[in-house]
Amino acid sequence: MAENGSWNHTTATDKPVPYSTGDSKITETTIAEMRQLAARYPVGRSALLPMLHLVQSVEGRVTPEGIEACAGVLGLTGAEVSAVATFYTMYKRRPVGDYHVGVCTNTLCAIMGGDLIFERLKQHLDVGNDETTEDGKITLEHLECNAACDYAPVMMVNWEFFDDMTPESATQLVDDLRDGTEVKSPRGATICTWKEAERVLAGFPDGRADEGPTGGKATLAGLRLARERNWTAPGRDSSAADARKED
Repeated sequence: MAENGSWNHTTATDKPVPYSTGDSKITETTIAEMRQLAARYPVGRSALLPMLHLVQSVEGRVTPEGIEACAGVLGLTGAEVSAVATFYTMYKRRPVGDYHVGVCTNTLCAIMGGDLIFERLKQHLDVGNDETTEDGKITLEHLECNAACDYAPVMMVNWEFFDDMTPESATQLVDDLRDGTEVKSPRGATICTWKEAERVLAGFPDGRADEGPTGGKATLAGLRLARERNWTAPGRDSSAADARKED
């Protein structure tokens, strides 16, 4: 415990983060929206995940005040909410910048250049993993598989995909984000801020769902070939099925 009586959370980089800042932005409006989310489910506690996203849309991270607010609405203990908030990596205990930039460093992306991209961005932004630039614009994090291996190496900005990246395109991307240039994902979506994205994930649409994502050429290559060559799925082998019944 720190001298001021608040707990400190120590990160992998050994930089203490105040457990509570004392300036929570959670208001009665936020509490009302939490109740609205809980009412969408037969069992209210099922709304905990979107409620934590709502907390992040307001606070920029999961704060102690946010945890207690969720607990109060759902009739849970703070420990029960904390157990969920600390289990999933999408919930952050450290403040996140305007743009959360993730670089996939899992197997395929890594060997296709993901590791090189991540190292280049660390140098370019002068930050380490899960750290934020001094201007508060970019938080950099290495991510596990994004299930987009057909576009490796892949990056994400506030959970929107950026495909077939290179160290050069990656540095240009973060420079554009820091400069305030409008950026669009190759799959169509306009990049919004971290807090705006978190509000959408909480279940409050921003009216831009039709911007993306879309299926790209690499993803649809198998379907295209099947149609060109009139391939169809094999029919059921009735004799084999009958044999299984006899067994």
